[in-house]
Amino acid sequence: MVPASAKCISGPWLQFKTVSNGYPLRRVKSHFMGTFSTLLHLFIFISITLRALSRPDLNSTTRIAWIFVLFTLPVFGVILYFLFGDIRFRGPLGDGHRAAVKATAGLIAASGEKPDLEKHGPASAFATSINGFGMTSGNHGELLDSPHAQRERMIADFGAARDSINVLYYIWLDDATGRNVAAALIRAAGRGVKVRAIVDEIGSRAFLKSQTWKDLIAAGVETSVALPLHNPLATMFTRRFDLRNHRKITVIDGRILHCGSQNCADPEFSPKPKYAPWVDIMLRIEGPVARQMNLLFAQNWFEDKPLELEPWNYEVKPLDGGFQAQAVGTGPTMNKGMTAQLLSRILGEARREIVISTPYFTPGDVVADAIMGAAFAGADVTLIVPARNDSGFVGPASRAYYPQLIAAGVKIAEYNGGLLHAKTLTVDGELTFIGSTNLDFRSFDLNFENDVLLRDRDLTQKIRDRQMEYLAASTLVDPAEVRAWSVWKRIRLNAFTTIGPVI
Repeated sequence: MVPASAKCISGPWLQFKTVSNGYPLRRVKSHFMGTFSTLLHLFIFISITLRALSRPDLNSTTRIAWIFVLFTLPVFGVILYFLFGDIRFRGPLGDGHRAAVKATAGLIAASGEKPDLEKHGPASAFATSINGFGMTSGNHGELLDSPHAQRERMIADFGAARDSINVLYYIWLDDATGRNVAAALIRAAGRGVKVRAIVDEIGSRAFLKSQTWKDLIAAGVETSVALPLHNPLATMFTRRFDLRNHRKITVIDGRILHCGSQNCADPEFSPKPKYAPWVDIMLRIEGPVARQMNLLFAQNWFEDKPLELEPWNYEVKPLDGGFQAQAVGTGPTMNKGMTAQLLSRILGEARREIVISTPYFTPGDVVADAIMGAAFAGADVTLIVPARNDSGFVGPASRAYYPQLIAAGVKIAEYNGGLLHAKTLTVDGELTFIGSTNLDFRSFDLNFENDVLLRDRDLTQKIRDRQMEYLAASTLVDPAEVRAWSVWKRIRLNAFTTIGPVI
């Protein structure tokens, strides 16, 4: 029998034991953990929101988009921001790239003329501010018939090479084109020509496993893989893992340049035959601008290799009767928005006409406003895009811009003959911007791109004639049909554009 005094003491103790060993304590713990996780998420949400608000490289649209993502996707939104929020390129590869940019700065500055607004125009001066390439004179160029004639001409240049061949391709496929190009490079290496080849890890992932790639290495071709993903988890902490080297550079003997939109692949483009043929455009340019593009190649080459600048320290003399041209190299190491600003300045030079072709059109407010501004100012503006797009995101996002472009007087045409992959911009039949850059957020801020800005009435007219061929194979978008779109269709299309700033 328990004494009364013991009952007084043991009663509460037994009650505490019941609570501590039973379900009520688990509820306390569960409540505590729930409160802790809520406070932790709130802290992370506020921290990332303040980070987004404090960043000088984000515009208000992008800030709002990220805050919306963080608010509506409490956990997944934080993960998305970690993966895609910052355009970071650090680690050994990023350090190597910055070292190469710094080391080549002197050669780049000496490769062209100093900016002159009166002589070269404001677009050229702004292009020089991006990565230092000034305008060069004395270049000869020709528009090549794509795709097979272009490849034949390039392979012929490989066959005539005496000193060096440098190639960088975003996509290199193990198809007829890919193997023929590789065979020509192997033959050149066998003659003692210094051959260097860079491919993007993601764009050429299948080619890197092919026998053709192994044959290139065995033949003595020096190779490099851009933005490798050896350890995806580690890569996430040093750079955005979706960064791409989208450049298409071919330089022979440091003085001949093949530049344009075509990857090293058949026009049938086996990974996506449904959208074939890929319709590309390529220029062959001989002169000082080829050396500039060679220096741009060098910056990517030395990302994972010791610096050796002597092979790039040479001179290409201007050719008689040549035109003005300058290389433009952009990428994630540049200030955000530089490409969009450059395009806006090019568009701003228009007095009579602008013709644009691009496979991916999600330009954002800066470029869209520049296009509409040129149309409002009286320029005849034509935009040519594919009728069928291989990107399920870009197709609807592109059409979301139609109402405001049409309201400004822009003529929009949808190309019917395969995927129009040519990235061209001609202004007043005199100024051309051509290369690898699409009019989308990815090309503007995430990809390494290469382009040529040139002033030449004859070559620009030939490029414009090619654009007119695209236009003849297209269907003009009916403004009345666009104006009659339902509210729900507009909502659906505009929803795609809200994702653009986030990626």
